[in-house]
Amino acid sequence: MNDVQDATSPGAALGGPVACVSKVELRVACKALLDRDTLNKSDPCVILMVQNQGQWTELDRTEVIKSNLHPVFAKVFTLDYYFEEVQKLRFEVYDIHGTHSIGTRDDDFLGGVECTLGQIVAQKKMVKPLFLKYAKYAGKSTITVNAEEISGNNGYVELFFCAKKLDDKDLFSKSDPFLEIYRINDDGTEQLVHRTEVIKNNLNPVWEPFKVSLISLCSCDEDRKLKCLVWDSDSRGKHDFIGEFYATFREMQKIGGGSKVTWDCINPKYKLKKKNYKNSGVVILSDLKLHRVYSFLDYIMGGCQIHFTVAIDFTASNGDPRNSCSLHYINPYQPNEYLKALIAVGEICQDYDSDKRFSALGFGARIPPNYEVSHDFAINFNPEDDECEEIQGVVEAYQNCLPKIQLYGPTNVSPIISRIAKLSAGEETIKDASRYHILLILTDGVVTDMADTREAIVRASYQPLSIIIVGVGNADFTDMQILDGDDGVLRSPKGEPVLRDIVQFVPFRDFKTVSIAFLPFVILYLHPSTFPTSLYSAMPQSYSNQAKRTEVWGSKVSNCSTFYNSDAGGH
Repeated sequence: MNDVQDATSPGAALGGPVACVSKVELRVACKALLDRDTLNKSDPCVILMVQNQGQWTELDRTEVIKSNLHPVFAKVFTLDYYFEEVQKLRFEVYDIHGTHSIGTRDDDFLGGVECTLGQIVAQKKMVKPLFLKYAKYAGKSTITVNAEEISGNNGYVELFFCAKKLDDKDLFSKSDPFLEIYRINDDGTEQLVHRTEVIKNNLNPVWEPFKVSLISLCSCDEDRKLKCLVWDSDSRGKHDFIGEFYATFREMQKIGGGSKVTWDCINPKYKLKKKNYKNSGVVILSDLKLHRVYSFLDYIMGGCQIHFTVAIDFTASNGDPRNSCSLHYINPYQPNEYLKALIAVGEICQDYDSDKRFSALGFGARIPPNYEVSHDFAINFNPEDDECEEIQGVVEAYQNCLPKIQLYGPTNVSPIISRIAKLSAGEETIKDASRYHILLILTDGVVTDMADTREAIVRASYQPLSIIIVGVGNADFTDMQILDGDDGVLRSPKGEPVLRDIVQFVPFRDFKTVSIAFLPFVILYLHPSTFPTSLYSAMPQSYSNQAKRTEVWGSKVSNCSTFYNSDAGGH
């Protein structure tokens, strides 16, 4: 194993033991930054770089804060933390010109610092001076990085805020309000949890709903105080204070039955000076959605069933199935690579499927009777019932399907991902059972509809679904690593990040040097899944209690060696 690994990639090679991993959230703030602008102050942005095989690549970046030398950024960096690895990070601060562009002049660089993720986690709060080129101090500039470990079953909350009758702070127009929420820590310090967007020229703003982990919001303490501030945004960074209020997560949960939770927005100065002062407006929590997050094994321990779906690539790039060089060639003496991968994963999954019936889909082929291209068809040609009896039934359907279709293209997988995500979303209506969906996609090349696929994966990351993509053949699968998320958080084309990492991509050729039995274990690399609360309550009590106590495959697991040795092939 290399001493330096990608900050977000699995710590062990696929042929080795499964690393113990935990999620870590990083928040950054800076003080006394250099002032590079002539008329205003710098507009800083922090870029997080990770080192992968000796090369620095950008993982993510914060928002730009206008005209501010002491910025506190709302952006949260989420990384996988492997305590046994050296995960090198670099924080670079730039004065941004325009919307997103980073200047190329030396004056645009405000300073940077290198460290390891382990150092930040160990200190919880790391304060470092910033350096310019040639190890020169960037004046008195510092960067503060706060780390919080996110437990697998803490979940997250989605909050919907609005306000009414806010004070008007502008002379020729109405206020441009935004809301900030701070968590008050045990030592009295304040940690920014979220900053909303600015609503222009509006005294009755409705802010976009936002999601935040429970540990970030209140450290999983329902009675912890939250300080909420409302500001009138100023393009020069000199925001006008409208008012404040204090809340707790327990108060927020009183919402329900059509009722809303409201707080008076108070300006302390006005309260002291004005006798009849009531408030500077009212802030309203109009809705709250609480989502608990549980791991793959929590599902199994809770008595749920795995529903297994396989999607097979029937594009023309696989070659004519009648030709022995084709990846779809049916060899009477041994299975082709498509069948090997199917059998390896399917035989594991069928142990958790009570009815032993598996959905089998295809994409990228012209199908009868009209021979139109389809990117989502049942390989048994029964659209009303795409399931096959056991893995052997899938194999037989695959073999019977090949002579009846025409391999075509392109390689579009988003329709099938969206279909299974919709199906898994419907499981929330089931009251007496639960299902976790696993989608196995077998393909010989990079997907054509990459943008649509990214969007589909982001949407699917909210459902009890994991996706394994196996690359068959000798194609260059470099671009497929984007979907895996190992080189950074996968985002939709619009920039929305996945809620959790649900995709594991593996080239099948990598398994030729190790036991084929190891392939199913990629399922367990996948991160905790959203579990519907109504279904979780249906778990047997003994399982429910145990699931609440356990973080599976996380930093609290001490018996990783048991999992490592469970492979019959010794890998």
